[in-house]
Amino acid sequence: MIPAPALAAWLSRLVQIPSVTPVQAGPKALAHGPAGEARLAERLAEWFQQFGGQVTVEEVQPGRPSVYALWSGRTDRWAALDVHTDTVGVEQMDDDPFSGAIRDGRVWGRGAVDTKASLAIALALLEEMDRRGIQPEPNLLIGATVDEEFGATGAPAFAAWIQRQGLVIHQLMVAEPTGCVPVHGHKGVARFELTVHGEAAHTSQPERGKNAVVAAARIVLAYQAEHERLQTLPPTALGRANLTVAQIQGGTGINVVPDRCRLGVDRRVLDGESPSHLIDELYALAQSATPLPVEIQRLREMDAFLQPPDAPWIRQLAAWSGHQPAVAPYGTNAWAYKDLPGETVVMGPGSIDQAHAAQEWVAIDQLEKMAGIYARWWGLAEDGAAA
Repeated sequence: MIPAPALAAWLSRLVQIPSVTPVQAGPKALAHGPAGEARLAERLAEWFQQFGGQVTVEEVQPGRPSVYALWSGRTDRWAALDVHTDTVGVEQMDDDPFSGAIRDGRVWGRGAVDTKASLAIALALLEEMDRRGIQPEPNLLIGATVDEEFGATGAPAFAAWIQRQGLVIHQLMVAEPTGCVPVHGHKGVARFELTVHGEAAHTSQPERGKNAVVAAARIVLAYQAEHERLQTLPPTALGRANLTVAQIQGGTGINVVPDRCRLGVDRRVLDGESPSHLIDELYALAQSATPLPVEIQRLREMDAFLQPPDAPWIRQLAAWSGHQPAVAPYGTNAWAYKDLPGETVVMGPGSIDQAHAAQEWVAIDQLEKMAGIYARWWGLAEDGAAA
């Protein structure tokens, strides 16, 4: 068994290397250095090489490299781990966001649970494998991927790289805080912005203008009616779809008829639905709700992920974890791997309740539990490297 202090120490070390996604990097984050994953990627490449990995660094976006590492196994099967290296912002955090403090049976700091905990477990096991000269049972691929928290470009780049290498992945785990529960499905997402264009006028003569806020309000009501309709439909394995107008912004002054109003919209996608088609339909609904011109900007399209809960690997992980397979309400990188063969699961230590919070932490006993599952998955327990 990997000792708990070793797991905690690895995670503390990772938390102390900031990797805030650039669009959320405010003054508090930037006081600790440049935004993005580059510093963490550099260290990961060094550690992976030190522990015998064959390393590839791919710059997915300028200054935002993912790191892929391969270890030869004792069989011809392939196991892969996707663990994203970016974190959300830290401006709302109460304490030092990158302290990596170890206290009260927890490791604290941004990324501690989402998802540097899984990365720490992998590094601790790789270090032990290297020290003992042990190979994993399957060939092992680890993808430390960028840009999960905002643009979702890292996972599809990793999937494309796997296909270019001609690798057939039999089992792929996407690291997220699930409480060590094997998650076999989650909704996808379709996100977009609408801009309604009106004509400005003095509010003493509103009839001379065209009120973009009023027009946008009609769209909001139409979308709320569509959300309520969705709640009347029979649930699928992933539950019911939902539609949320999450942002609204318009007007330049209290005495000016607004000539522009922007809406930010989030539609959660079920298995069998097409995010692109849903956005088309919702754009048409918006246009029918108002005579004013409406422009659209597509932001994010992610398919739903659904793996049968009785798939062999899912059942094995459930037995090791002591938890029944479940579905999750949030999205993950699993959507990007739908074209890869084999089984996929979302799983990791800690609770999503601690992710993105003003105080982020993971319990060390969760690290220990997940390390035992990794050890069994990688075929290390019988060699005594872990249990």
